[in-house]
Amino acid sequence: MTTAVLEPRAGRRCHNALNSLHATHYFAPELGRELGALGVTDPRAVNFAVRSAALGPVGAGTVAATFYNYKYELVARHVPAVWEKASPDAVLAARARAVDASLRRLLGAEALASAEMAEAAGLALRAAEACTRAGRPLYAGHADLPVPDEPHLAYWHAATLLREHRGDGHLAVLVAAGLDGLEAVVTHTATGRGMAPKWVFATRGWTPQEWDAAVDRLRARGLLDADGALTAEGVALREEIEAETDRLDRAPYEHLGAEGVARLTELGAGFARAAIGAGAFPADLFGTG
Repeated sequence: MTTAVLEPRAGRRCHNALNSLHATHYFAPELGRELGALGVTDPRAVNFAVRSAALGPVGAGTVAATFYNYKYELVARHVPAVWEKASPDAVLAARARAVDASLRRLLGAEALASAEMAEAAGLALRAAEACTRAGRPLYAGHADLPVPDEPHLAYWHAATLLREHRGDGHLAVLVAAGLDGLEAVVTHTATGRGMAPKWVFATRGWTPQEWDAAVDRLRARGLLDADGALTAEGVALREEIEAETDRLDRAPYEHLGAEGVARLTELGAGFARAAIGAGAFPADLFGTG
């Protein structure tokens, strides 16, 4: 029997499908309500707390390093003070409740109880078996958490593992490419697939003046043109960054196999489309405007 060969970008496509559903909880009102009940009300503090809680009560330096594209001064305004309001364990429990509620709202009870959800959870967890902890702090912290019993939460947990595993590797590639956190955001936005500048200013702590300074630095490197668009060299660098990220993140998808990756991508894309169709993200979140 011939085994299908895993295509170079198959893992990236699968990750994108899973990450689209994972990321919905950052914009879910349920998350704000759950963290608000713990006394964490600033949306940026909520973000820092829920994503870093798996690392324990860490300080601003750890969060800034592992999140990469947030301004340190913004992080320091909320971390480690957030742990005085809610312990990491309390935050993780609140996050799980919010994810459960938001997925029920976005996908519906029938989808959550479906055979397809259980299948997707099994496939994603199998892929995550091949993730590695070394040099991947956000993945490693989440990998120490227990796998939830309910299929939709197990699927979300596995999607989180695969997202953070790829993300940790991606940061290593950005460092090697000589892009600081804001420069990485600016070049990603210039591809048309990244976060719109207004959302960067609102969530990452950077100012329009700092954005413009980053644009000037990138122009000086020949990566952006006079209009702020990627030059041919800039396009090539972004492609190299994604290709190297793919290489560092290949193990989980090779472990799952081409057929499993194709099926998981199909299932994940279906869940993501349903969530997006239900209004999971702000309409103006992505783009260069």
